[in-house]
Amino acid sequence: MKPQGWYRDPYCVHEDRYFSDGQPTKLVRDCGLEAYDAPPPGPPEVEPDEMTPIGPNYGSDLHRADDPSARPADYDKEAAFYAVEQVIARKPPL
Repeated sequence: MKPQGWYRDPYCVHEDRYFSDGQPTKLVRDCGLEAYDAPPPGPPEVEPDEMTPIGPNYGSDLHRADDPSARPADYDKEAAFYAVEQVIARKPPL
């Protein structure tokens, strides 16, 4: 069978590359964002590995920020506040 659909990028340049009729296309994907990048010249470094389709979960794995049950047991609100404050204080002004 000829590869058709999303596969791990066999050129190891991007996360995924779309194949059409067994040929790599310029359609690529990194961190879920699609872009165009022509395949490099020459043969791929590895065999194409078919992607396992991941269906939408419609946010079932998300939690509200104000939901106390979503926080780890060792979450310290005050320590988190001061950690963010320190990061902001180190950032140079725009």
